[in-house]
Amino acid sequence: MLYSNGMPLRYTAVPTPVAGMSPAVLLQYLNGNDPTTGKSVKQSIVDALTAPLTADEQISGMPAEAQEPPRYLPADTEENIQAYFKSQDWTDYLPVTLPTEERVQAMLTGTSHPADEIMKTVTWPGGARVMTVEKVAIYAVMAGASPEHFPAILAVATNAPYGNSTTSMANTIIFNGPIRNELNINYGSNAMGPYAEANSVIGRSFTIVSKTVGGLHGPNAPGGRTHFATMGSPVQYNNLCIGENEELLPAGWLPLSQQLGFEPTDSVVTVGTGWTLISSVGEAMTLFPVHEWMADYASATTGWGGLCMYIDPSIAAILSEVHGFSSKEMLSEYFSQNIEKTVTDYWQNGVVATFNASNALQGLEPYYGWYTAWQEGRGDDIIIKPFDVPGNIKIVVVGGVQNTIFFVTDFRPSRGINIADWE
Repeated sequence: MLYSNGMPLRYTAVPTPVAGMSPAVLLQYLNGNDPTTGKSVKQSIVDALTAPLTADEQISGMPAEAQEPPRYLPADTEENIQAYFKSQDWTDYLPVTLPTEERVQAMLTGTSHPADEIMKTVTWPGGARVMTVEKVAIYAVMAGASPEHFPAILAVATNAPYGNSTTSMANTIIFNGPIRNELNINYGSNAMGPYAEANSVIGRSFTIVSKTVGGLHGPNAPGGRTHFATMGSPVQYNNLCIGENEELLPAGWLPLSQQLGFEPTDSVVTVGTGWTLISSVGEAMTLFPVHEWMADYASATTGWGGLCMYIDPSIAAILSEVHGFSSKEMLSEYFSQNIEKTVTDYWQNGVVATFNASNALQGLEPYYGWYTAWQEGRGDDIIIKPFDVPGNIKIVVVGGVQNTIFFVTDFRPSRGINIADWE
């Protein structure tokens, strides 16, 4: 049983993977056994729908295992407490700074918000978890942050937990505005690497928040596994936490935060979730239209949702000065009209099928026409533009002008959060 809204829920599990499996395999799943109980899937479904409620299913209030844990752990050695945190799957399996009362109180001096303020209630998976300012302070201490980092960490935490799926989801954290220089967030050379404290501890805090208050635990965690990505993603160690290099934006190119409606003086963080991170590997040259190369790379992504392209300032300069892209919006418009793939390439991705097949089956265009063509065997002959909404294609300029490099991702940045709201 899962406790979600105070009511015990019956459930039946089937083997994985489900996406991409043939009808014959799915039928085997249905005719087989529940991998968590060993019982027949069919019989489990029938029993769940017809069997009278048990005594346990008629309980009121929250079950004992769902009660709030004690606020303090008993005194012990540092080694034992570190081991206990790992046993609870509360860490990224690197050593954490132990959240003593003194350290947590010091972290709370970084914000005017009261410690018991409820920031949000996370209701999935398996029950409600209240996230307070104090809890985030605990995670910030564990990640090695300082009070000056805390407002930014609180702003990021409002997006917790990060993406959780059987697919290998990953996340991005992008800072704009004065906060970049105030916290020494790296947006220049090696901004995506382990070379800046702020990038590291803020990004890491999001992982610890998500695993702990989000309940996203691994296969060795007490109570079982709730984070079930088949491969996972190394990006989740610091969640691609960077700043945008606003100082080297070409004339007419706005920072991401201003594109989202914020003022230049606002300190803003934007969090995005996706799957794919593709490096250009080689060096872009002025002789070849780099935007065409970027569009080719982007065609390899899912074709669902949106894109976030990270480009070195040297690439931005080439696009602006050589190829005439006078704004990010102009570049996004180009990509929306020039990223193409076949209908077959589009539908063969299980993520696309999961989210958009229902639109096709309802007769909604263009999905119905694309789906019908694919089912009729004409998918290889039809070219589509899956990213036809320019506003869903974001451009972020980051890097140190040491090489003409870019990354293409299918991360979808959120609305952006003003960090001043958490000071």
